[in-house]
Amino acid sequence: VAVVSPSRAPRRHGIQGIKVQADLVECGEFEGFRVSSPASTWAMLGRELDVRALVVLGDSMVRVPRDARGVPLPMDRIATIDQLREAANTGRRRGAPRLRDALSLIRVGSGSPLETDFRLLASDQGLPEPELDVEIRAEGRLLGIADAVYRPFRTIVEVEGDHHRVTRAQWNRDIEKHAAYAAAGWEVVRLTSVHIRGAHPLAGAMVRSTLVRRGWRA
Repeated sequence: VAVVSPSRAPRRHGIQGIKVQADLVECGEFEGFRVSSPASTWAMLGRELDVRALVVLGDSMVRVPRDARGVPLPMDRIATIDQLREAANTGRRRGAPRLRDALSLIRVGSGSPLETDFRLLASDQGLPEPELDVEIRAEGRLLGIADAVYRPFRTIVEVEGDHHRVTRAQWNRDIEKHAAYAAAGWEVVRLTSVHIRGAHPLAGAMVRSTLVRRGWRA
């Protein structure tokens, strides 16, 4: 719970109170509550979160959601990268260097924290930067929406959470979609949290091997 200076931050059991300067927060109203804007909230967390956590949170804010048919809904995104940058550059903020480092790594298109973790892992291991949230089409027909794409090498990376495994409809849809990708000349690398976050993550090596086989040279 935040208050604007010079008011005193609340001290109650189970409540973390903070005091912020008026020029460092943009406020609005949501369901009757006065709240800070998403961009202001992200920027204020610069004093608490590390760069990776700020990137994960930033990615989730700037992603463009899609409806049930896969149509992008840009007006429903929580924030834009420009709004995050403006909030980070407003006034003298604690954690400003972390915010700047995070801004350089935030991208539009990561659909989950696990997808962000893959992207950061791939970057750390020297892989090229993929396109995110890509519509894959063949002869004008939408085959699916891929998590990450290395277009020059006709390679798709699918980052699969548990719903891909436990939901029968999703499982069947994935089989059909990946068959369609293969028929259109794409190779799919399927990754789970174990490949990305495990004690010995193999995601980078798995993607690297596929890219090299498809013509990439580091």
